[in-house]
Amino acid sequence: MTTADARLGRRLPERLDEFQLAEVNPHYRVDIERIRFSPYFSRLSAVTQVIAQSGAGLAVHNRLTHSVKVAAVARAIAMHLHRSSGVTGKLVDDLGGCHPVVVQAAASAHDIGHPPFGHLGEMALDRLARSRFRLQEGFEGNAQTYRIMTRLDEHDRPGVGLNLTRAVRAAVLKYPWRRGDGGSRRGAASSKFSMYAIDVADAEDALSAYPQIAAGQQTLECSVMDIADDIAYSLHDLDDFYRAGLLNQSTISGEFRAWERQQSALRRADTGSITAQGRTPGYSLEALWRRLAERDPWIADAEAFDAAVKRVSEEVVDGLLTVPFDGSLAADRALSRFTSGWIRHLQASVEVHRNPAFRSGHVSLNRTAWHEVAVLKFLHERFILDRADLAVYQRGQASLVERLVDGLTAWLEDPHDVRRAPNRLLDLVDIATEDYFTVREERPELLSTHDQAELQRRAVGRGVIDYISSLTDSQAIHLDALLTGQTERLWDAGQAL
Repeated sequence: MTTADARLGRRLPERLDEFQLAEVNPHYRVDIERIRFSPYFSRLSAVTQVIAQSGAGLAVHNRLTHSVKVAAVARAIAMHLHRSSGVTGKLVDDLGGCHPVVVQAAASAHDIGHPPFGHLGEMALDRLARSRFRLQEGFEGNAQTYRIMTRLDEHDRPGVGLNLTRAVRAAVLKYPWRRGDGGSRRGAASSKFSMYAIDVADAEDALSAYPQIAAGQQTLECSVMDIADDIAYSLHDLDDFYRAGLLNQSTISGEFRAWERQQSALRRADTGSITAQGRTPGYSLEALWRRLAERDPWIADAEAFDAAVKRVSEEVVDGLLTVPFDGSLAADRALSRFTSGWIRHLQASVEVHRNPAFRSGHVSLNRTAWHEVAVLKFLHERFILDRADLAVYQRGQASLVERLVDGLTAWLEDPHDVRRAPNRLLDLVDIATEDYFTVREERPELLSTHDQAELQRRAVGRGVIDYISSLTDSQAIHLDALLTGQTERLWDAGQAL
């Protein structure tokens, strides 16, 4: 079997109609259509990206608009690599290829595993999965994405998920290892992972189509999706917060100016002092540099970081942010030019490497652009995500998620009323039960226990987590109100659970 044939492999054979057979690589087109027609994809329009639309009071990005833009950025990069000739073109071919439709499919799907309330919901479910159900793998949005695509979101046949090609399944594996396995191959411990034990066999099948890609490395198509995600996240969230008037120019300018004035002294200070004074102007930027240097020594460079700070300072802090967004057409045009210019610059900064360093893919941003993205992300991580008012809001959301986990678990443990639990919840518990006992039979080394009662407990936990993570923000809020008896709106349009 050739590499090209292996890439097209599905869990079950696929019958294509005459129109599809007339296309080039119709299997990939089928995949992207199944993903985009999926209810899991549709729900992203009502799932928080960074801050909830209800909390911001304006049309900020949600997970769906973010995914659409990631797909657009990724396609442009993939088209460039797909059409490359010479040394780069040969390298792309040698490493398995970079098909634009595969990249678009992966970019469209990359966030479908994210739960209600964005990363806050992800952290809450991870903590609860481990503490309530002894699920050592916890919860991770990327692993949940793979589980949804290959198991939970059925198209027309049971047991194979959307029945996607190996190429698309592999392209979604941003962190192609289980929890805790990333450190040994990637230089530094990684808290991210893309497969639970019960989904390892499927992931191994997908990656088997790429024998030329080393274990623990992304495929080229996955690397492109990952880069596009970084680019979109760094710029489109900046777009949101600028429009909302949440980026205080004087405060941000104070941070950058202080760092520039005190740079020599800050570089000499010990890391403990830098961390302890994180809210003192200048110290947060220095802390960012320390994190980059510690986590990614293979690419972190002091001169490149200094240049990135200078560019972001000139173009964003002393450029874009000096004129508050007033909603005018002129302001829209200025913001569009700013964002488009940066996207073109970052897209043009992509490199292909045959032997990438730790924590890097075969396709990556060059050293300059990598630092620029890190500084762009710093703007909203420091001046939005660290806000006390957002922290209060998120603590309330975490409490809501905890109530859902406890309420649904108690329902499943009630022998007198379990039959009336939501059908999808019961189905998901059954699927998880089947998966855990299949792994016990076929790959027992992947499990920390083989006890039947304990595996059943974990299956219930995984089913509950699978169910809650599939809700939109508003569905989670509505279900919480129902379970706690705090609403009289029994049947709410669009809130089917």
